[in-house]
Amino acid sequence: MPIYLFGESAIKRVEETTFSNERVLERADLQRLLRGQIEVISPNTLIISEEFGEWEASRRRIDLLGVDDKANLVVIELKRTEDGGHMDLQAIRYASMVSTLTFDQAVDVFRRHLSRLGKEEQDARATLLDFLGWEEADEDQFAQDVRIVLASAEFSKELTSSVLWLLDHDVNIRCVRLRPYRLGDQILMDVQQIIPLPEVEAYQVQVREKAQKERQARTSSADFTRFDVQIGDEIHTSMWKRNAIHLICKRVCEKGVSPDEITALFDWRPNRVWHAVDGTVDGATFAKLAAAQASLAGLQFNHRRWSCDDDELLQVNGKTYAFSSQWGGVNWHRAMKLIKEQYPQFKISYSPTS
Repeated sequence: MPIYLFGESAIKRVEETTFSNERVLERADLQRLLRGQIEVISPNTLIISEEFGEWEASRRRIDLLGVDDKANLVVIELKRTEDGGHMDLQAIRYASMVSTLTFDQAVDVFRRHLSRLGKEEQDARATLLDFLGWEEADEDQFAQDVRIVLASAEFSKELTSSVLWLLDHDVNIRCVRLRPYRLGDQILMDVQQIIPLPEVEAYQVQVREKAQKERQARTSSADFTRFDVQIGDEIHTSMWKRNAIHLICKRVCEKGVSPDEITALFDWRPNRVWHAVDGTVDGATFAKLAAAQASLAGLQFNHRRWSCDDDELLQVNGKTYAFSSQWGGVNWHRAMKLIKEQYPQFKISYSPTS
């Protein structure tokens, strides 16, 4: 479909061109620019490596390797050609090769990528965790799927047929067409996802997610046990685990224990117990101040990871503290046992709700 310039006196067709005619190079131009603005072809994606090829007995390299906001790996292959070449076969090979990448390995890969970009001061682990909205690494949720994004000036019939077949067999793959146009001394680029069509993709995603949820429901081992909690004469029944530990830690601090002392007690999760701002503030002000703090460090404050409603905040010693809402698995039981044993004077007890 051509592009037209809408003017006062006429509608003029914009001249279509090719990347090769415009001397746009695949790696030095297209890949370099998309690396910094990957949302053009793959929204909600963090690039963790360029020219990734860290495997034995192979010289093959992934143009761009990313992680999406659902913790899936994203293999991105770029071509400036008019048919896409054999990028579908390459991408499938690459997806299988990176499918076993762990979170810690991804952090190492990302750290080296940042170093090559001259950003050694940026904390790769903290940046990746912040992007995913995670309090701590979750290997069970990381890289459960590998998405493939193919971006090219055009795609051959053989390639699109292969992609459609892969989609029918639940491979998460898409084709994004990058079609260049010349307008005076400028190059325009029309970016269109052509497979799957966006209006069809929404339905396909719903079907796929429904099937995944049904599988998870059959195999899930998540612990949804509720607990009855007692602190001295104060009794609370049928509490979710994260609410129970929040209540206990807040009450202990209200009785004179420093929040820093609680953080030191849970030494396996430093800086991930309390988030503090100066002053005695309400929940809305806390969120603004915390976001400003994070911005100074080049990060983002995700309020969903902290209990920062008005009635959840702890206000002591001229500061306001929010408690982490990220508690689960063995860490919860370990933390509850420690705080009960450390402060027997508060008569803390807890047991599963019968």
